[in-house]
Amino acid sequence: MKEIPSLYTWAGGQPALEKLTAVFYAKVGKDELLEPVFRHMSPEHSKHVAHFIGQVFGGSPVYTAEDQGSHARMVQHHIGKSLTETQRRRWISLLLDSADEIGLADDPEFRSALVGYLEWGSRLAVINSNTTENPINENEPMPKWGWGETGGPYQP
Repeated sequence: MKEIPSLYTWAGGQPALEKLTAVFYAKVGKDELLEPVFRHMSPEHSKHVAHFIGQVFGGSPVYTAEDQGSHARMVQHHIGKSLTETQRRRWISLLLDSADEIGLADDPEFRSALVGYLEWGSRLAVINSNTTENPINENEPMPKWGWGETGGPYQP
């Protein structure tokens, strides 16, 4: 039986994810709806996001080991931002446009997993952005995303 590659490997590894986030955040910086949200992001922001996605998609733990990140720290970046559904949808749209632009794998299975992750993560970002306290404990593990597993109904 053939081994199924991780989403990270199938996407093209860290170089592909870093290219994706660089192209994406360049678009965000010019977008009238999203630019205000990301106006003060660090020059390293897109690389940290690529490291986060890479680790979630089965790559090496660059985000936690080298960036000193955690799931709780990623969630913390969204607390109190009051993100809207309109902003969330634009974020996903620009990210998927960027994926097409750089030639990220576009087979149905990969794109289904990618869109599933983006929907899940961005909806949690909106929920968390409308709170004042981080619901994630610093000791909670990083999320892991695969080829279609679901975690059942959302329960805060």
